[in-house]
Amino acid sequence: MRGASLAMLLLLASPALAQRAEEEAGDVSEADKDASGPLRERIRPVSGHLFLMDGRFELSPMVGLSVRDAFFTKVLFGAALTYHLTEAWAVSLRGGYTASLISGSAQICNPSSSLTGQQAGCHPPTWEDLTSLDGQPANKAYGLLTFVSSVDVLWAPLYGKLALWAEKVLNFNLYLLAGPALVMYGPLRVLAPGGNVGLGFRFVVNDYLAVRLELRDVIYGEQGVEAGGVASSIRNQLMAELGLSFFLPTTFKER
Repeated sequence: MRGASLAMLLLLASPALAQRAEEEAGDVSEADKDASGPLRERIRPVSGHLFLMDGRFELSPMVGLSVRDAFFTKVLFGAALTYHLTEAWAVSLRGGYTASLISGSAQICNPSSSLTGQQAGCHPPTWEDLTSLDGQPANKAYGLLTFVSSVDVLWAPLYGKLALWAEKVLNFNLYLLAGPALVMYGPLRVLAPGGNVGLGFRFVVNDYLAVRLELRDVIYGEQGVEAGGVASSIRNQLMAELGLSFFLPTTFKER
């Protein structure tokens, strides 16, 4: 009788002893390891936003360069102030001045003349060749912008992450922009309305800093002096811009 009671106690105690032994030996399920292990703290989940813009201001100093310009290569120095209505939608005020250089692709070609003995040939134009006529300022060559401004609506449909190396992840978003523009052109500094459309990327550095890359097309009407009088032209000025974005407030609540 005494032996039967001892056997019964051993049978009841064995499951509890086995469970305790497993815990002491560290036999934890894979799910528990993922939840409590060190990787949980070092690598965040892929889903969800790690950088939020909703309700924040974005101040972006920038520098730009004209693309495929026939007469003038322009360097833009400006800034943009953006307010993010939501994560996807924002409004932005942008402006900048440009410094213009004569494009390396511009050439003036003269035909030969038997009367003056002039030989046919081409040469790079001077600043006066492009901006003056009979000693007076004149818009002889299109594309001499001195000021560019716009009010844009931004839409960011894509938010993503790029794995760089080890545990480093680069957060970015892609956005589209469009809005009315106001430009100043020519040696007489004429103001003209227009519009612009573009594509941009933000590459997140930390909670309040991002690198901003944009390509935009500024569309406006320009009047120039040509043979026989004044002519009008619709201009498409491509600008590539690079800048830094500072977000205010500098912190946000993660969702």
